[in-house]
Amino acid sequence: MFDDHSPIYRQIAEQIKADVLRGVLSAEEQVMSTNQYATHYRINPATAAKAFQQLVDEGVIYKRRGVGMFVAADAPRRLRDEKRERFFTDVLDPMVAQARTLGIPAADIVTRIQHLMDQGDAR
Repeated sequence: MFDDHSPIYRQIAEQIKADVLRGVLSAEEQVMSTNQYATHYRINPATAAKAFQQLVDEGVIYKRRGVGMFVAADAPRRLRDEKRERFFTDVLDPMVAQARTLGIPAADIVTRIQHLMDQGDAR
């Protein structure tokens, strides 16, 4: 599950965010405790706690005193909005700049994107 590219606590946080986006974890659903997470993935509990604290700070999860950690009600929407914005900034904006440089008309790009999207619907 973990790689050497970024700190483990960040990878844990990103995995939980991905689970929320994919619907594996739903709004208001309880998440594993830091100790359960540490035991399951054989990591230091402090590492899991650091990931969970990052998620709390970002508003993705929250703590119910004496009960555990839960996915925030608006977390799926907020994470999706953030990902969409990053998609435009990181993917689409540079693609449009490159298309301008190459002289590709917007209509050709739209046609190609629609074709690719339709292929995804057929699967």
